[in-house]
Amino acid sequence: MSAQASEKPSWFRYLPFVVILAVAVIGYFALRDYLTFETLRDNREALIAFRDQHYALTILVFLGIYVMIVGFSLPGASVATITGGFLFGTVFGVLANVTGATLGAVVIFLAARMGLGETLKARMDASEGLVRKVKAGIDENQWSMLFFIRLVPVVPFFVANLIPAFLGVPLYRFVISTFLGIIPGSLVFTSIGAGLGSVFARGETPDFGIIFEPHILLPILGLCALSVLPVVLKAVTGKKELLK
Repeated sequence: MSAQASEKPSWFRYLPFVVILAVAVIGYFALRDYLTFETLRDNREALIAFRDQHYALTILVFLGIYVMIVGFSLPGASVATITGGFLFGTVFGVLANVTGATLGAVVIFLAARMGLGETLKARMDASEGLVRKVKAGIDENQWSMLFFIRLVPVVPFFVANLIPAFLGVPLYRFVISTFLGIIPGSLVFTSIGAGLGSVFARGETPDFGIIFEPHILLPILGLCALSVLPVVLKAVTGKKELLK
C-alpha cells in the first residue's frame, strides 16, 4: 500500500471536534431537563443505596458520566459536581470531580488541537509582526495564562479548554494546570453537595451563587492575581532594562 493511499483525508482531523459539537447541541436539548438538581433530589435514596452496595463501581460510573458531560460539553456539570460531594463527601468528592473534569477537558483539548490547533499554531509561528509577538508573549507565560483562565470564575470551562489547544500548549501543561486550577471552584461546589442531606431535609435548593460571595470569591481572585504576577514582574523588569 502506498504512502498516499494510507494517508487519512484532510477532513478526518476535524471529525472528533465536529462530533463533540454535534453531541453538545443534541445533548443541550435532549438532556437539559434531566441533568438537574430536581433529578438528583428525586433519586437521592436510590443513589445512596447503590453507593453503599457498590462503592467502587459507583466511583467508576460517576467518573465515566462526568467525563462524558465535560468531554461533550453536555449540560449538568455543576449538578454533577454537587452529586460528587453528595455521594462521596468533600475530600473524595473533590478528588472524583477534579479527576473527571480533567479527563473530560483532555478530550476536548485533543479534539480541538487535532482539528484546528495544529493549523493555527503553525500559522501563528510562521506569521510576522504583531501576531508573532503576541504568540511569543503567550509562549513565555503559558503557566500563568493557563492557571489564570482556570481560576477566573467568568471564563467558561469549554472556552478554557479550547484556548490552550489553539495556542499549541503542551498536553502535560494543560493537564497539570487544569487539575490544580479547578480545585478551588470544585471545592466550593463539592462542599455544597456534601451538605445536601440537610438541604433536602429542609426542602430547600442549594445556593449555587455562593461562589460569588466575598469570602469565597476574594480568595479565588487572590489566586488569579498570583497567577499573573510573574507576567507583571517580567513586564516591569523588561521596562526597567529598556530605561537603562
